[in-house]
Amino acid sequence: MARRAKKIRDKGKLKLSSYFKNIEDGARVAVVDERGVHMNFPKRLRGMSGVVNKARGKFKEVTIKDGNKPKLFVIHPVHLKVLK
Repeated sequence: MARRAKKIRDKGKLKLSSYFKNIEDGARVAVVDERGVHMNFPKRLRGMSGVVNKARGKFKEVTIKDGNKPKLFVIHPVHLKVLK
């Protein structure tokens, strides 16, 4: 089961570099939840990986394969971690 809160030393902290990070189109990313910012995507996506299609305002369009069907989600970059 996923943890429900931040650790005590991380409470209230949000690095501005993670909030404003630039992620290139075509980059492979993992979905991680930043508890300090509202999450507007389903909880089942946590830990899944996908590909960034393009930017939509401040957010990124991420294609994630759910079963055999690719689905498009619009996620804020603070919730995305770039994979190598």
